[in-house]
Amino acid sequence: MKMWPGRPYPLGATWDGHGVNFALFSENATMVELCLFGQQNQEQETHRIRIEERTDQVWHVYLPEIRPGQMYGYRVHGPYDPQAGHRFNASKLLIDPYAKALTGVVKWSEAMFGYRLGDSGGDLAIDNQNNAGNVPKGIVIDQAFTWSGDCLLDIPWEKTVIYEVHVKGFTMRHPEVPDDLRGTYAGLASPPIIEYLQSLGVTAVELLPVHHFVNDNFLLERNLTNYWGYNSVGFFAPDIRYSAYKDLGRKVYEFKTMVKTLHSAGIEVILDVVYNHTGEGSHLGPTLSFRGIDNASYYRLVPDNPRYYMDYTGCGNTLNVRHPRTLQLIMDSLRYWVCEMHVDGFRFDLASALARELHDVDRLSAFFDIIHQDPVLSQVKLIAEPWDLGEGGYQVGNFPPGWAEWNGKYRDDIRRYWKGDGGLLGEMAHRLSGSSDLYGASGRQPYASINFVTAHDGFTLNDLVSYNEKHNEANGEESRDGSDDNLSWNCGAEGPTDDLSIVELRERQKRNFLATLFLSQGIPMLCGGDELGRTQGGNNNAYCQDNEISWFDWDLTKPQQQLFDFTQLLIHLKKTHPVFRRRRFFQGRRIRGSEVKDIVWFGSHGREMTDEDWDMGFRTLGIRLAGDAIEEKGIRGEAIVDDTFLLLLNAHHEDVPFTLPAHKKRIRWELLIDTSLSCDPKTVRRIKLMKGGHPYTLSSRGFVLLRAH
Repeated sequence: MKMWPGRPYPLGATWDGHGVNFALFSENATMVELCLFGQQNQEQETHRIRIEERTDQVWHVYLPEIRPGQMYGYRVHGPYDPQAGHRFNASKLLIDPYAKALTGVVKWSEAMFGYRLGDSGGDLAIDNQNNAGNVPKGIVIDQAFTWSGDCLLDIPWEKTVIYEVHVKGFTMRHPEVPDDLRGTYAGLASPPIIEYLQSLGVTAVELLPVHHFVNDNFLLERNLTNYWGYNSVGFFAPDIRYSAYKDLGRKVYEFKTMVKTLHSAGIEVILDVVYNHTGEGSHLGPTLSFRGIDNASYYRLVPDNPRYYMDYTGCGNTLNVRHPRTLQLIMDSLRYWVCEMHVDGFRFDLASALARELHDVDRLSAFFDIIHQDPVLSQVKLIAEPWDLGEGGYQVGNFPPGWAEWNGKYRDDIRRYWKGDGGLLGEMAHRLSGSSDLYGASGRQPYASINFVTAHDGFTLNDLVSYNEKHNEANGEESRDGSDDNLSWNCGAEGPTDDLSIVELRERQKRNFLATLFLSQGIPMLCGGDELGRTQGGNNNAYCQDNEISWFDWDLTKPQQQLFDFTQLLIHLKKTHPVFRRRRFFQGRRIRGSEVKDIVWFGSHGREMTDEDWDMGFRTLGIRLAGDAIEEKGIRGEAIVDDTFLLLLNAHHEDVPFTLPAHKKRIRWELLIDTSLSCDPKTVRRIKLMKGGHPYTLSSRGFVLLRAH
């Protein structure tokens, strides 16, 4: 076979219209072999090519006869010396970290491990079995695609409404999605799903991991699977399991078509990405890619005992972002998904792990520095899960400007408040107004806060208000798994009132959570299915449940349809009223040209809250948002004005008469939402305009929205 020296960049397998350039980084390897496979026989190499060229620790070769569709892998030679941090084993075919597509999934066997299983020395004795028949192969692809002018939507942060969803679970049971498209990228882009997302009103889908991932063997042995996919091994390859088309490389075309279709519908695509660890696990895990290519470069090893891994993730290993080539891998992957696949942003799983320079989390780490100066990545949506499992890993509020964060404080405080805990009005004031206590001092804005009540990890909204204990029996761990953080949750800490049944209270609490979420300052993230009352039967850790426990049930009852309508109304209010999506924090003072303060906090007596009121342990709060005091201008310099709204919250187990504020003479208040009433807007419209200075009966566990008329 003809071969030329080729180039060290770009890394990976690159088709240029004439041939393919292969480039692989390995600092400590002594030799690298490129293995090519015929399409009819994936177990035996048709060619094994020794790569002779090495430039700046990159091994490279150009093959002019190779075309898209070619399957390949690498065998990397070097010392097998775990105690020195090296785990080279040329018996193992390795996945190219830069592979743009992969042929299939890992088939578990003893050959997938670089050491002899069952040996008395643990992982110290090398295993010489050939694993070529068990490991996915890389596929050379042709990146050509007709985008027809498609580009990133660049929806302003303050106008963003995020919908977190799993590609497969969202469409797997939808009756209007064709059977052969259910659970796939193509299914997500099908007309009924697009219509649903547009009807709901969300502006972005945040997809659980779609990078090619590893199914843990211990789960497969229990007839389970890594459903969520937080176990990446291919940072450039869309996972084949979500592809409707199994032809070589077709999945890339399918993914691009999905993005293009969503963009045409005005919906951004945000990817949940897992760069903190890989699917190779601990020192006792398999040898799939990074471990066999250059273990000491790609992973954080224990400094005085490099046989073992630093584990800030709870998954057995942590990627070594301090190494320039590992950092380059992450940056190249991010740019690829933006430039080639047109995604609009990323949510970084356990992002604190990426910020660890030595041991402590460092806001000025190389990871942040490089992203901030990058002309591509600095312009897309960047969302951090601002914690990891290591010491000092909880970093809510501490990420630098340019980043938004999953606001764990918001989730916790909102849950505690609606549970009925007292003494939370001060915290609620911060969360409802954009969490300036977390983001204001560093010059960030309310849209730095990604507000959420539930997410994929934990109870669904329905289950949050329905279960006092987790029911994870199907996971096979006797319900020992899953977070215990919300197990003290109860529909009402002091029980329901005499005339309020448990079922009615649960429905009301769902509406309370949703109303709070969408009418708070900051960016709302809705956990997919919460708008339909989706249940997981009390399972708060459904990571391994690729079945009806996790999949959407589209056979809707009347209460589920009403909940959807209610959510739709809230999103409409969020999107059409600037006062609910401010770009700047409230000042708490009169703005020039306005007769009132931009925000005022009221007690049930109808007067502005005093210091004494804040300290009384009340569970009732009123917030007036002045639409004529936004103090912001539009893109073209025009003044932004809006209606004035009043939010009333009561987490007490009894009704409370709340005196409506009267900041202007003859003020009237129009009722828009009362969560104690039916979701049907017609019910609300029957209530006449109410005078300021008069009491309104704020129901127990109730949320009310009024507009100044």
